[in-house]
Amino acid sequence: MNGDVSAYPARDRSAWILAQRPARRVAPDPSVPHGVFRERERLASGEVADSGVVLLTNRECPWRCLMCDLWQGTTRDTVPEGAITRQVETAVRTWSALGPLPAQVKLYNSGSFFDPAAIPPADYAPVARRIAFARHVVVESHPLLIGDRTRALRDLLAGSLEVAMGLETAHPEVLEKLNKKFDLAQFARAAELLAAERIALRVFLLVHPPFLDEQAGAEWVVRSAEFAFTCGASAVTLIPTRTGNGAMDRLRDAGELVVPTIATLEAAQQAVLALGHGRVFADTWAMEPFSTCPACFADRRERLETMNRTQRFAPPVRCDACGCG
Repeated sequence: MNGDVSAYPARDRSAWILAQRPARRVAPDPSVPHGVFRERERLASGEVADSGVVLLTNRECPWRCLMCDLWQGTTRDTVPEGAITRQVETAVRTWSALGPLPAQVKLYNSGSFFDPAAIPPADYAPVARRIAFARHVVVESHPLLIGDRTRALRDLLAGSLEVAMGLETAHPEVLEKLNKKFDLAQFARAAELLAAERIALRVFLLVHPPFLDEQAGAEWVVRSAEFAFTCGASAVTLIPTRTGNGAMDRLRDAGELVVPTIATLEAAQQAVLALGHGRVFADTWAMEPFSTCPACFADRRERLETMNRTQRFAPPVRCDACGCG
C-alpha cells in the first residue's frame, strides 16, 4: 500500500484532486458564518471551560490538500472587508444567547486565517475588539503562512493566541502525497516561530491517512503525535480520515485508503494519551459514518468526549450487540 498508486498521479496532483470533486454547493453568503456553536474543552491550564466556535465563511484555501472537503462551504472570491467582522458579531450574539460568553474562542475558517485572500487583514482589529472577552483565541493556518500577520493578530488580542496547524502525518512520503506543499522541516520551523513569539501550537493529525495499511496507520498516528509534541504542541487533535470529497472516495475504491472506525479512533486516542506529553482530543464531529454498531454508537462517542475532557483513560464500552469491549 506504500507504493505507487495507479489512481493517484505522481504529478499534477492538484488538477487530479480538483477533477474528482463533486459539484460545488450554492455560493454561501459572505456575511453569514458557516456554523456557530459552543463546546466544552480542557484548556492548557487544566480547567474545563466553554469554548465558542465559529466556522467562518471565506474564500477557498489556495492549497489543494488531498483529503480536504472544507472547500464545499467556501466562496470563490475574497470576501469584502467587514464581512468577517459581521460573522464574528453574529457568533458573539449566538454565544451570548446560550449563556455567559466563553473563555476560549475558536476562529476556524476552512483554511488559513493568515491567508489575506481568505481573511482580510483589515478585519483583524475589529474582530479582536469583538472577542476581547476571550482569555484565549485559537485560529488555524498553513505552516508556510506563519509570520508577520500572526504577530499582528497576537498583538491585537486581549487574550493569548494559539495556532492550529494541520500536520496530518509525520510519515514523509505520505505527507508529500497529501499535497500539503510543506515538509517536516518546514513544519518544525513554523512551530519554532510560534514558540519564539509565545504563541501556543495545536496540531491536527489524521487517523489512518491514505497509503498506509491498518497496522502502519496505527503506528504512524503515534509517531506523528510524538513529532508534534517534540515541535512544542500543547495539544493534538485526532481526526478520522473521511471520504466524501471525491478524491478520497477514489482512493478507497482503489484500496489505498483504509477508512477508520470508531474503534480505530478509540485506539489512537488511548495510544497518544499514553505518551503523556500534552492534551489529546479525538474529533467527534459527525461520527456516524465511522460507526459499525448503532446500539453502542452514542456510548462510544460519549466515552471519547469524556476522555477529551478528563485527559484520562475511560473503561471501554461493552456491547452485547457487536461484542465490543
